Amino acid sequence: MARALRLLVWTMGVACLLIGLEHMALGNAAVPGAGSAGPTMDSLGRFFGAVFAGYGLAWIRAGRQRPIPATAVRRLAGVFLLGGAGRLLSLAVVGWPNWFQVPLTVLELGLPPVYFWLAGAEERAVAGA
Repeated sequence: MARALRLLVWTMGVACLLIGLEHMALGNAAVPGAGSAGPTMDSLGRFFGAVFAGYGLAWIRAGRQRPIPATAVRRLAGVFLLGGAGRLLSLAVVGWPNWFQVPLTVLELGLPPVYFWLAGAEERAVAGA
């Protein structure tokens, strides 16, 4: 379990860091369907890109610790789950987004339970050792 958790935590961290940096560098061009959103949305997207890069660094920091802190994983996964809930709210309020956002929503809603489960298993393993 520890190996699977470490791999997933590192993968999440690197992916979020790279996605955040991409959004900072490309602005609206990084978001499918948002190329003409204008300077206000470009500014907002670049700002949130920096926040997402920092979120990725928090995952990486958790992955560097031995054992991986279950509380940190739960909190970080909870933020990811909230992002998915935000996408569902957007879907309910304004409708379907670009098709690319749909699989992202599935990941944001589906991965947190895996992280919660793995973090709990790791926590129990460490307590039993």
